[in-house]
Amino acid sequence: MLQPASQSVRDTASKIGVYTSKLSAELNDMREAVYPPSAQKTFGRTFSTLDLVRLLKVPESTLRQLTLEGKGPLPERAENNRRTYTIEQVKELRRFLAELRPDEAGELLPHRRKGEKLQVIATANFKGGSSKTTTSIHLAHFLGLQGYRVLCLDLDPQASMTALFGIQPEFDLGENQTAYAAIRYDNERRPLAEVIRPTYFPGVDLVPGNLELMDFEFDTPSYLTSKTRDDLGLFFERLSSALARVDDRYDIVIIDTPPSLGYSTLAALYAATSLIITVHPAMLDVASCNQFLIMISDLSEVLGQFGAKFEHDFFRFLLTRVNPNDGPQKYMSGVMRRLFGDDVLVAEALESTAIAGAAVAKKTLYELESGEVGREALKRAIESADRVNSEILDLVHKVWGRST
Repeated sequence: MLQPASQSVRDTASKIGVYTSKLSAELNDMREAVYPPSAQKTFGRTFSTLDLVRLLKVPESTLRQLTLEGKGPLPERAENNRRTYTIEQVKELRRFLAELRPDEAGELLPHRRKGEKLQVIATANFKGGSSKTTTSIHLAHFLGLQGYRVLCLDLDPQASMTALFGIQPEFDLGENQTAYAAIRYDNERRPLAEVIRPTYFPGVDLVPGNLELMDFEFDTPSYLTSKTRDDLGLFFERLSSALARVDDRYDIVIIDTPPSLGYSTLAALYAATSLIITVHPAMLDVASCNQFLIMISDLSEVLGQFGAKFEHDFFRFLLTRVNPNDGPQKYMSGVMRRLFGDDVLVAEALESTAIAGAAVAKKTLYELESGEVGREALKRAIESADRVNSEILDLVHKVWGRST
């Protein structure tokens, strides 16, 4: 016998509620198992002197001499007697060497200089699975290791970036603790500075996300039809206005946008000074990306009537999850490069078991320690990530007028 539709809806809603509770509890148990006993994520990887030679561009002999003289942060000795440094010591060593070598301070502490504007890089695409979050967080960690002051801003209600920073959205965040708190329309609005959190990764801060971000999508239509206005402006101006109030604290902001073209995504595109469109080079993904671009183009014309201009210092496509031995992918990559030329990054984010392994451990490639995944797979994956991130950093330097 068929049940009334309303009964079916109630049953489905009830079942979803039960599943949500079960899955949330399981995820929390998994999180606590990975990060005991306080369930707080830390950065466990250490750095060898060879790592520091590459990161700091100083001779190994200099590091050895500093250790012998007891100057700067003192490394630990590994079982093979090699010197190892924590990530906090890497940051401390940057400051120490910058004071010791004033002529090289600009390279060791590459913060924004006078006249260099804050770079706000948004990663975007209409389709989920294009590696937006993976791209965003790897870029953030890469820049943090290079000595930049980075703010990650998670605008995706699914909050994958937030989870990768060791924060479980449904357990670790209370009300009004996401970006929504800084761009909402009512008197509960908070300064963005109040919702920024330091992370376990020195030099990288986070504005976390969770389902609360959906409220911005629901609130905006009512605000647009009302006659009231506040100091943050219309919906597309609000994120830019909020970021302007922490401008002096960071060199680069990285925004992970939702896989949709809602009000928050449009606000991110307007706030961004630069835009990275992540695209997996497969037919359906490229076709979906085309629809995304069409929608941006159409909406930009509409918003132009309100004074919104989508002007960016650079706009690039990044090919992601690339298998260089896949014929159809090679074909679609060629199509992208033929059509868009230099607006496609030369570097490609290669598909890798190392990235999959890192995701299971809620880590980036830059956090993995030797032995967590295969050595050769990790080496190839890091080389690929470094090429992508270095090319993006070179574009930032060109905007700032620095030689690369």
